[in-house]
Amino acid sequence: HTHTHTMSLSSSSTKYSLLDEVDKCHICVLHDGRKLIGFLRTVDQFGNMAFQDVVERVYVDDCFGDIYQGLVVIRGENIAMIGELDPELEQKNNKLREVSVSEILAMKAAELGKQKVKQRKKIRMAQREQPELVDAMQ
Repeated sequence: HTHTHTMSLSSSSTKYSLLDEVDKCHICVLHDGRKLIGFLRTVDQFGNMAFQDVVERVYVDDCFGDIYQGLVVIRGENIAMIGELDPELEQKNNKLREVSVSEILAMKAAELGKQKVKQRKKIRMAQREQPELVDAMQ
């Protein structure tokens, strides 16, 4: 079960509400799409946060893998969303299959390779349809 809080980390009221979240397990979604799970240990006035026992959770299709990161400090401006995570409920309700780190990394690499192929196909199609626009973008 996840409680999700979306908030502007720059407001002064936010840092006080986040202090209530210290020592709880959270999932933190970064602006670059990465998902980190760990125990919030401290927050400063800028919304910067320190997490302990962090794993980066990587999802591919119906699988996930956790890559251990340890102690992580995240700048507040890099946080898109944070939510409290109940690890017991999360494990019980999880419909995804957990795989090893090496498996999830291989799956992610294959997924990224497929995305690059699709992107190249889109570019080639655009070049055939409107070559002057595509050439100007490159």
